[in-house]
Formats: sequence, C-alpha cells, structure tokens
Amino acid sequence: MIEMTLREIADVVGGTLHDVADPEVRVTGAAEFDSRRIGSGDLFLALPGERADGHDYAVAAVAAGAVAVLAARPVGVPAIVVTADRAAIPSNSVALTHDSDGSGAAVLTALAALARESVSRLVLGGLTVVGVTGSSGKTSTKDLLAAVLAPLGPVVAPPGSFNNELGHPWTALRADASTRFLVLELSARGPGHIAALAEVAPPSIGVVLNVGTAHLGEFGSREAIAKTKGELVEALPPTGLAVLNADDLQVAAMAARTSARVVTVGQSTIADIRATDIRLDDQARAAFTVHTSAGSAQVRLAVHGEHQVGNALSAIAVALECGADLDAAVAALSGARAASARRMDVRTTADGITVVNDSYNANPDSVRAALKALVSMARAGEAPRRSWAVLGEMAELGQESVIEHDAIGRLAVRLDVSRVVVVGTGRPSRALHQGAVMEGSWGEESVLVPDIEAAIALLDEEVAAGDVVLVKASKSVGLWEVAEHLTDPGAVAARRGAPASSGAGQDTEAAG
Repeated sequence: MIEMTLREIADVVGGTLHDVADPEVRVTGAAEFDSRRIGSGDLFLALPGERADGHDYAVAAVAAGAVAVLAARPVGVPAIVVTADRAAIPSNSVALTHDSDGSGAAVLTALAALARESVSRLVLGGLTVVGVTGSSGKTSTKDLLAAVLAPLGPVVAPPGSFNNELGHPWTALRADASTRFLVLELSARGPGHIAALAEVAPPSIGVVLNVGTAHLGEFGSREAIAKTKGELVEALPPTGLAVLNADDLQVAAMAARTSARVVTVGQSTIADIRATDIRLDDQARAAFTVHTSAGSAQVRLAVHGEHQVGNALSAIAVALECGADLDAAVAALSGARAASARRMDVRTTADGITVVNDSYNANPDSVRAALKALVSMARAGEAPRRSWAVLGEMAELGQESVIEHDAIGRLAVRLDVSRVVVVGTGRPSRALHQGAVMEGSWGEESVLVPDIEAAIALLDEEVAAGDVVLVKASKSVGLWEVAEHLTDPGAVAARRGAPASSGAGQDTEAAG
C-alpha cells in the first residue's frame, strides 16, 4: 500500500484514533490479518476467525512491529477503530463467516475503503489494474497473466484463489509505488458481488472467461450467473479494454454491456485473437498457433489441459494491450507454470504413477475439462495407459446437483476412463456413480467408496506403474489427501516394497 499516516487512514475509513500518541506516524508496510506475519511498519487487521478473534492478538502484533491496528473496538494499543455504521461500506459487502458481533464486517468494509484509496492514488502514478472473472479458470488465468506481464514490470497478484471480500482488498494493498500491474480475481456468490469488488480496485482491463454452472445453487440460473459476471465489463471505463471469450455466447454478448473497447479471443473464426492447430502432448500440454493483428506465432504451454488454450489467449490479449510484443508474450507463456497449489499439478512418482492433483475445487465445467485432460494423457504415447478418475462431490449446485453429478458420471464412461472411484455417501456422489453405471459401466469400472481412507486403500491395492490418476472434487471434500498420499515418499516406497529411506517416491516430474 502507499505510505499513509494514521490520521489519513482514519479519515479514509471513517474511523477514530485510540491510544495513538502521534497521528502523523506512517504505515510504511503492508496490511496484514495474520499476526504471525507482521513486520515493521505494518497495519494489523483485527478480524474474527474460526478459532480466535484478531482483537486478542493486537498487543502481540504491535510488539512485532505493527504501527497500529485496524479494529472494531479499542484494544489497548494504537488503533484506528471503526464501527459498522461508520465504516465506508461498499455495496453488497458480505461479512465474515465467523462474524457474530459485526466486528468483522466493520473491519472488512474499512479495509475495502483503504484499498480503494491506495489503488486510486497508485493508478495516477501508472498502475494498471487487471480483473479476471468466470465460472472456472480464474486462478489459472491469473497465474498466466502474472507471467506474461512480469517482463513489463513488477506484478502483484493474489496467492491461490484469495479472491473474496478479504482477499481482494488485502491483495490490492500489496501494491505499492513500485508496482506496475495489479492482477485480481473477482469471484461472486450472488448478484452485485463483482460490482462491489470492482469498486474496491477499479480495473482498466477486464477478462471474462466463461459462464458455467459453478455456484448455480446460489445464483439460481446460468442467466443470473452471466448477469453477475458481466458486472466486471460494466465497471470498465471508456478508455479500458474488455477481453471476452468469443466461444461462449453468453460472454460474447457482454460486449453490449461495456463502454470499453472489446477484444475477443477463442477458436471461433470471428475471434480477434484466435487459436488454430491445437495439439496436446503426453502430459496434456497444448501447443497451438495464435493469430493476432500483430501477426501469428507458435505457442507451447507448460500448463496442463486443452482448456488452458483459452486462458492463454486471454493472457496474450492483455499482454499486447499493456505493451508487450507478440514474441515476448509467447515466450513468457512458454515458461509459465501453474503457480497455485492443487490445480492441474501433474507429478510422476518413482514407481511410475502419474498423479494429476486438481483437487482445489470443482464444478461441472472444470471437472469436464480435467476428465478430458486425463484421457488425453492416458492415450498419448505408443501404448495407452489406464486412467483413473477419483471424484468427489461438486458443491453449491442447488437443485441441479443430482443432474450435474449424473452427467459427470456418464461423461467419464463416454470418454472411456478406465476406472472411476467416487468418494462419498451423499446423494450427489451416489448420482455420479449411478450415472456411470447407467451409461454403460459394468463390473468394477465405477466404484462408490464411503470416504477418503477407503479410496486410498483401493488405490494402494490396485494402481500400477503407467497409470494416470486424476483427483478432483470441491475443496470442502478434502480429496487432496488422496493425491498427497499417492505422491508421498513413504506410500511410494510401500507400493514398491522398498524402505522409505531408499529415496523412493521422489518426483521424476513436477510440472505443476
């Protein structure tokens, strides 16, 4: 964040100073909600958590170097105190899950106001804010954007998918006077949420990837999802740029909702930036030809899955807008790897099993993409390999949950996945397994197991060298434990019948 005095911060957020000896003392560091990460010059954010209240750590944070605390009540050390009725509350703000007394909402809305002020000043100094939204692919695209923009100047982007009411302003406040590009994900659980996040850090470039069925249970319809995703392009200024997916009709239609210039990307012949001649290697990494008004070039991606082609095209569009030449953008893409954990993280263990850990989250669109990548990897090479899809429940699908899970089970069979392991005892998991059975699975091609432990036991007994195993589910399921077990050196050693200390289980490839 930009350097500000405590008096300035209080004015921005509508707070009052408590226990402050000198209002002109400056915050020179970051805004941080984890007291263990406080450094000299930081501002500590007192937020309620699942197990503890940040207000209880205010004294320790100041002792660790924080200049002051942004809090909802006096804490006995220098603080800027805000209350829900005085904080600069952005529209459609959503309080923290563990906010029983409104203190979290007060601090969050103050944080949003502080981020808006900091970003507004930095934009005057040359900062470019890039926003990305879509039902799936936001994090992967954010990582690619950071990679292609890095050669042009310092980039700030959120770690992982830290894209909610806390992560969004927290990330925006990581930008300082040296930052040239701020890349942000904008997520939503309902109408108005993306508009509210766009108010916090107004973008000049907006990327809309797709409209799918993620969070369908909260939105009610794909039309409502499209309307909300389009809030990003509505927030762009006339001097800005909207990058839209020409292959998604609901996204392409958003061109009518923005006053900004529009650049379309995709495989469609009408796309301004287009991919042709797409090929996948034995790790489902795509190579293709990109066509732009600046010429054409050959692209070879290091990330996995054909769905990454559209993400890469969006990254190229943004890079060209920001001053990169096509060759430089392509070179940056070729070296870009997935920077966020548990997203198409491909590793081959010492006993020859390829594990695709895509377990961070799941929705119907991302599961379909992952299954296609799995099958592509298994079929590549001289001899086809066995493919395993270890799948858990996809959350937040509402009344469509059973239908969507059934469809995924049927798709796995149509794609000829060798083994489907469905984890869970709930109705959605049963629907996924039943869909596979009804589509034509027989014997033990599809198996329903009650929990993660049962899935691990089955895999330990039956996986073999050469197999490719996809692990995919919503993050609430915790299915990453399966992927982490498969790649654990001790588990690898056990499968090989060797002692763990022998070095068994080290990755022969860690491409994620």
